[in-house]
Amino acid sequence: MEGCRLTPAQGRIAQSMLRRPAEVPFLSSVALAGLAGVSQPSVTRFAVALGFDGYPALRRHLREVATAGPGPGVAEANAYQKLVQAEIDNLRGLTTALADPASVVRAGRLLAASDPLPVLGLRAAAAQAGDFACIARTVHPDIRLLDEGGTALTDRIGAAVRAGASALLCFATPGHPREVVDALAYARGAGLTIVTVTDSSSAPVAPHTDLLLPAPGTAHRLGTVCAPVLLGRVLLQATCHALPGGRAGPA
Repeated sequence: MEGCRLTPAQGRIAQSMLRRPAEVPFLSSVALAGLAGVSQPSVTRFAVALGFDGYPALRRHLREVATAGPGPGVAEANAYQKLVQAEIDNLRGLTTALADPASVVRAGRLLAASDPLPVLGLRAAAAQAGDFACIARTVHPDIRLLDEGGTALTDRIGAAVRAGASALLCFATPGHPREVVDALAYARGAGLTIVTVTDSSSAPVAPHTDLLLPAPGTAHRLGTVCAPVLLGRVLLQATCHALPGGRAGPA
């Protein structure tokens, strides 16, 4: 940052980054802005002031630096340790993002009020949706898991709407099939409020979502998903709090 004159807001961003160097490469611009107490556009301007095209370019640079390897004399982590460490970093990023729980609390209220509650997750995301649905059934009166695509998917969403559903929870992993977007567009057109857990606020599902909750993902062919699954558990806790009687959580 030498030779770069920062505004007071940019200075707060820089200080926040220096205080949490392990987390910053995995934070969204919105999360970093919340951490620094500035607006999201301030984060973008900060990245440009440092010579990057925008915040995504700055974050890529920080991730490259973070994964460049240890200095001389320090044993390099093996491939398995790196995979675990990447997930730990994702969970740290999620912890920081949850410093302001307003979105999760709102999501919990929407999900608790929907009876039935359809939960959508196709292909890789089916495991995340299934994990949420399995536990949610112990506290919610009617959970409808939508983990199979095809022509019957919209029929099942329509049936949930006719039964009284007011919201739909979607888990969308990177590279999700096109029919996830189509299903959300159909559900939204049918009057459902869409809550989506995905890896980025710029994911293809974002335009079809009313409340998007980003969970950091790992760019790995195994598709590791610790943060999305844990965010699902957090949503479940928020849903329990919003149910009649304010249950503490699944028994």
